[in-house]
Amino acid sequence: MERNKIMILLFLFWETVSKACDTCKLQQPKITQSFTHGTGPDSNWDWIIVAVIALITIVTLFYSAKFLIKPEEKNKKHIKKNVLNF
Repeated sequence: MERNKIMILLFLFWETVSKACDTCKLQQPKITQSFTHGTGPDSNWDWIIVAVIALITIVTLFYSAKFLIKPEEKNKKHIKKNVLNF
């Protein structure tokens, strides 16, 4: 019951927590206006860094899901088997 109350409160206040404030919206470029706080990127290098980090995150997520679903490990006592048999 306590968990349900927390989830309801989180759902009700999610927009106010996850969105940027009005002052920050004015300082951001159009593409990130509602998502981030603070000032916008200072140079194009900031966009390159964000793109590289996003690419690394996507590749990591892909490979973690791939090796979790089809681990290619033959040992019956491997840690991945414990996760799959859970």
